[in-house]
Amino acid sequence: MKRLCLILLLPLALAWCALAGAQVDINHADARTLAESLSGVGLVKAEAIIAYRDRNGPFERVEDLAKVKGIGAKTIEANRDAIVIVREERPGEARAQRGR
Repeated sequence: MKRLCLILLLPLALAWCALAGAQVDINHADARTLAESLSGVGLVKAEAIIAYRDRNGPFERVEDLAKVKGIGAKTIEANRDAIVIVREERPGEARAQRGR
């Protein structure tokens, strides 16, 4: 019985580890994804990240998150390994930026 439980729990444990190691692109993720992916960042802070990004353009460095109200050095350090910066535009973004 114990062996069966271990066999059934192993895939769940592996899936959880994969999710824990997932990274998030702060230049393209939506608020829900940011809130779910970053420790200490709820929906309100995630929306503040997106509002800052919309007003000021894409983040150049992880440390630029400190410019967002409510995001401090501790939050950045806690999430440094989970954050990626992708600077390339996605289809339709160039048009949206020019339209502003």
